[in-house]
Amino acid sequence: MSSVIVRYVNPWKYRREQNEERVRALRQRDGDTCRRCKRAIRFDLTDGHDFGPKVVPIELTVGDEPEDLANLCLTHGRCNAKHGCDTAEVKERARIKHEAALFETSRRKRRRA
Repeated sequence: MSSVIVRYVNPWKYRREQNEERVRALRQRDGDTCRRCKRAIRFDLTDGHDFGPKVVPIELTVGDEPEDLANLCLTHGRCNAKHGCDTAEVKERARIKHEAALFETSRRKRRRA
C-alpha cells in the first residue's frame, strides 16, 4: 500500500526504486558484465557515470513491451551512448578489421589447395 502512495506523492523516488529493482533482476540474470563490451560494470558509481550500469532494450519486435525484463539488458553508460561505439570512424575500423580477417582466411585456403 505504501508503494502506491509513494508513486503519486514522490514519483521520482518510485521511478528510482523501480530502476534499482530492474538492475537487481538483470544483474541476477545476466551477471556483472556489459552486454556490448563484455567488461565488468561498476555498480558502486553514481548515476550517469560512464562505467555505471544503464538499462537498455535489446531488440524490440512488433508487440513487445519495452519495459519487459526479457527485452532489457545491462550496459555501461558509455557503451550505450551515441558517441561511443556507433561513430562512423569506429564502424569503419571494424569493417576494415573484418575484411582483413576474411582476406587472411581466404589466403590460407588458397595455400592449402
